Amino acid sequence: MGKQMTEMLKGTLEGIVLAILSVRPAYGYEITARLREQGFADIAEGTVYALLVRIERNGLVGVEKVPSEKGPPRKVYSLNVPGREYLEEFWTTWGFLADRLGQLKEEGK
Repeated sequence: MGKQMTEMLKGTLEGIVLAILSVRPAYGYEITARLREQGFADIAEGTVYALLVRIERNGLVGVEKVPSEKGPPRKVYSLNVPGREYLEEFWTTWGFLADRLGQLKEEGK
């Protein structure tokens, strides 16, 4: 992944993870796997786990500890009402930015 992609992801990864959780609750490894399925293969698991700690601390997700067949219980994250509101704002902002960038791209041709 190039430097530009890394920098852009820093500002959008939170919204991407919340979008994943808007489909259904998931635990950390499952979220990482979904990111990789979407083409974000270079995102480290540690990055995802640090983000999950932050969005939990910010009250954007609910967390349930679910027993695991192996090892300690898994933390399953689900989007709560503040998280859904944050995600709606993210999509609004994303739409605005994508529209403006598209206009600039067309003007530059």
